[in-house]
Amino acid sequence: MSTMSAAATAEGLTAEPARVRAPARRRPGHTIVALHGDLDSAAAPALREHLLGVLRPSGRLLILDLGEVASCDEAGLAVLVGLQQRAEALGIIVRLDAANRQLTELLHLTGLDRVLVVQTAPGAQAVSAA
Repeated sequence: MSTMSAAATAEGLTAEPARVRAPARRRPGHTIVALHGDLDSAAAPALREHLLGVLRPSGRLLILDLGEVASCDEAGLAVLVGLQQRAEALGIIVRLDAANRQLTELLHLTGLDRVLVVQTAPGAQAVSAA
């Protein structure tokens, strides 16, 4: 009988907590941070700390590249909302880029697409209920 780790999924695969794919890329007026993995409760504390650390009043725009984010739960959403609130207090716009269909739909269902600036990946538009 084998034992599965706490991070194992029902299929027996281990989920990968969200990580920063590369250091923040600073450009004049904006910063880009690429994430991959799962935006979940396991990743939330370290992710929150890292993202708040890249906010700079000199940058007017923080772009989060979510092209390689596999999934997001309520803890991941809380990180995004908290980041948005802190950024807004500093006069910084947070833009979510390349959000996949699942994340785009989650943001729509929770109403966070009205709070967060979302640039979806091509073909990832949320389907509206008729």
